[in-house]
Amino acid sequence: MALHFERSEFEARLARLLARMQEEKLDAMLLFAQESMYWLTGYDTFGFCFFQTLVVKADGSLTLLTRSADLRQAQLTSVITDIRIWVDRVNADPTLDLKELLSDLDLLGARIGIEYDTHGMTGRIARLLDHQLASFGQIIDASYLVSRLRLTKSPAEIAHVERAAALADDALDAALSLAKPSADESDILAAMQGAVFSGGGDYPANEFIIGSGVEALLCRYKSGRRKLDANDQLTLEWAGVDAHYHAAMMRTVVIGTPSHRHRELFSACLETLQAIETILMPGHTFGDVFDMHAKIMDERGLARHRLNACGYSLGARFSPSWMEHEMFHMGNPLEIQENMSLFVHMIIMDSDSGTAMTLGQTYLTTSQAPKALSRHPLEFLNR
Repeated sequence: MALHFERSEFEARLARLLARMQEEKLDAMLLFAQESMYWLTGYDTFGFCFFQTLVVKADGSLTLLTRSADLRQAQLTSVITDIRIWVDRVNADPTLDLKELLSDLDLLGARIGIEYDTHGMTGRIARLLDHQLASFGQIIDASYLVSRLRLTKSPAEIAHVERAAALADDALDAALSLAKPSADESDILAAMQGAVFSGGGDYPANEFIIGSGVEALLCRYKSGRRKLDANDQLTLEWAGVDAHYHAAMMRTVVIGTPSHRHRELFSACLETLQAIETILMPGHTFGDVFDMHAKIMDERGLARHRLNACGYSLGARFSPSWMEHEMFHMGNPLEIQENMSLFVHMIIMDSDSGTAMTLGQTYLTTSQAPKALSRHPLEFLNR
């Protein structure tokens, strides 16, 4: 079987989930987030673009309802043994199949938690599901129950995170070997993604971000490529990926002669990131991290040029985003714990002068100072 973890690892995860379900007095959970299914069972597919759900009962039994195309996928990549198929047909309503399945599982009148806030749950499916289950049982929005459990990583997961970080470093090495005047963004992007694949890594959950010139001020992927000018700026955001576990990095590379503004903004990024490293540990919250970011940036007069978040938790994720739910933004009360993999990024986009500067890497939290997972120093990159 194509499992990335020992069965004992999945058993421990299930035990953690069942304990939380007991605390919430849930008789069952309906998992729609692909990363939840992957974390709990190893089930690995992009079939969540269609209807599927994993039913987890309080007694620990697991039942997957999916399409025929994913039957063998589940058999090969997961520990699930009870797999039910809903049939593609005109006017099919798989939520009716689910209702019948829940009845077969003796869950009529039960208290059922559902993952609503996920890309595996479309608005249409949510409406159909609510209609079918309105009088079936007590429905609870449990969107973040598994997500919160996944925040702290086991030793086996950390091994994949660290391998992903090494692949991210390899991708940066590949980019820096090509970043120079007249270089084509297409070649740089191909080299970065190729480094991850050559190292045995996976596709990322979202596209690598690359932009130069005025497009260096973008922090989303867009279609289209250009060649670098003699004096230019190149913003890159990417992730190494191993067994779907991500370790992200972000850098702006200055091509040719750096401007004073480039160096000024890099200084702000570095100061802020180093300050955050002093509080990225138990005893502080995600909101504290953002507050430190905002304080230093704003004191430097950069309030208009910074973002309203400065990073997020990472883990095993599926399209369309490698971002976890928990982010470093104002007021987030979530406490930082040991063994979290957290991406912290400084992004300054000065549209007034057309200057971009970014600096970001993934950390593993410990009982004290965080461990930076990149072998690359936090230095000004000039080619």
